[in-house]
Amino acid sequence: MSEVKRIVNVADIALETESHGKRFEVGRGEIGQALGLSVLGCMLHVVPAGKTAFPYHRHHVSDEMFVILSGSGEYRIGEKRLAVRAGDCLGAPAGGEAHQIVNTGKDELRYLGFSNTTNAELVEYPDSGKIGMRIGSKGIHYTDHTFAARGRLTIADYWDGEE
Repeated sequence: MSEVKRIVNVADIALETESHGKRFEVGRGEIGQALGLSVLGCMLHVVPAGKTAFPYHRHHVSDEMFVILSGSGEYRIGEKRLAVRAGDCLGAPAGGEAHQIVNTGKDELRYLGFSNTTNAELVEYPDSGKIGMRIGSKGIHYTDHTFAARGRLTIADYWDGEE
């Protein structure tokens, strides 16, 4: 990691763009690690009009909070679809309802995503039936995991396959 900073301006954050298919596109910029934070994560998200950053998902370990900086969109949480705009704060507690932020506006949607950083996480993707997990004995599950997998769960008895 580069030198730890005491102040980071959102306008100066370098973005890495990720996209998939017609629906998903986001520019992401790491803030928490740049500030030397190890328990609180923060990332800038920039989503073009008509796109969403991530699939509909639900965390089982990490709380998430989002602060809309500019633009407008829709917060899909559980069965609800709620309009969001600049200044809105959104919560997604661990183990709560699945969530997704969609840019339904005409301009780019910019928001900060905050989360507690843990050494393990399990994420459920209700639309596609997948789960994802990252686990490590030390560090942050997102970057320092010792095991990571994503797929569909096949239920098995504890002793299944054991001789």
